[in-house]
Amino acid sequence: MMCLCVAVLVAAAQKIQINSKVVNVGKTGYMVPVTATFELKNKTGKHLVISEVKTDCGCTATDYPAKSIGNGDKFTITMTYDARMLGHFKKQAFVYSNGMKEPLCLTMEGVVLAELKDYSKTYPYAFGDLLADADNLEFDDVDKGEHREAVINIVNNSEVAMTPNLLHLPPYLTALAQPETLAPGRMGKMTVTLNSQNLHDFGLTQTTIYLASQLGEKVSSATELPVSVVLVPNTAGFEGINKQYAPKMELSADSVLLGMVGGKRLKSGTIVLTNRGRLSLNISSLQLFTKGVKVTLGKSELQPQESTKLKVTLTDRNVLLKARQKPRVLMITNDPDHSKVVIKVTVK
Repeated sequence: MMCLCVAVLVAAAQKIQINSKVVNVGKTGYMVPVTATFELKNKTGKHLVISEVKTDCGCTATDYPAKSIGNGDKFTITMTYDARMLGHFKKQAFVYSNGMKEPLCLTMEGVVLAELKDYSKTYPYAFGDLLADADNLEFDDVDKGEHREAVINIVNNSEVAMTPNLLHLPPYLTALAQPETLAPGRMGKMTVTLNSQNLHDFGLTQTTIYLASQLGEKVSSATELPVSVVLVPNTAGFEGINKQYAPKMELSADSVLLGMVGGKRLKSGTIVLTNRGRLSLNISSLQLFTKGVKVTLGKSELQPQESTKLKVTLTDRNVLLKARQKPRVLMITNDPDHSKVVIKVTVK
């Protein structure tokens, strides 16, 4: 049976909205069933009833709503292939309903392998078909002028050769792919080098780069790789001063707990900062590693024995829980023993 997908979709454009008429399910193992999910929406202006979904072979099963679908409602149709034949496959299903005169054609495709390698433990992060062992980079306690390297191990989980590269690099980062071309199933690495001389501000600098599998690939949220750098100030100015006269920060706690705690919802937490030194304490930078929280500080300059409050407030729990980096508050101070102070934020 031939599938007149193009003609049907044009005719049904105002009737049934489809996110994608073709779903690539990627790789599966021999006799390991694989499922494609199609997301649709009823735009017919009336209740939609699916009377039947026919497949082009008995090796594919389908599941679809048995009840009528209200106008404007979203729904899904799934196709499951039994994977009893090795090699690439393309399976089709034809959806019959009261929403259109001709059946709607859905297609699932992929490949069945005799032996399917599982990279999920060693390379748990997916950037399309390029898998990696890291989904963010952090360069911590960096001195001005220092060079640092970070390595991301990668594997080509596709059926075609890749030319991995990192896109949108800022002036303080460079990257090298080894090897330059990555054959299917082969492993490699991306080496990212930090040149801190090109950083201008002490404290936290963040950017987003993109791990692409091919040259010229468009960037997207699926290939984002956040990068954080903490540049610490030089405390050499205190070398000739007796430590007992220097600023000295004292914290009432080094962490904040937010969310549901002991049956109570804690939206904010407070930490008291006190200067126990004999010179004024300056907090020159106050920054957050993630979104979903905000921070306020009563005073940024404390005289000897003076105190102030640091308040951390939860603004979006879902955003915070999905963040790739651990939520923290960073402070840069002129305390020679605590030029960088980190407050951990735990959300339950």
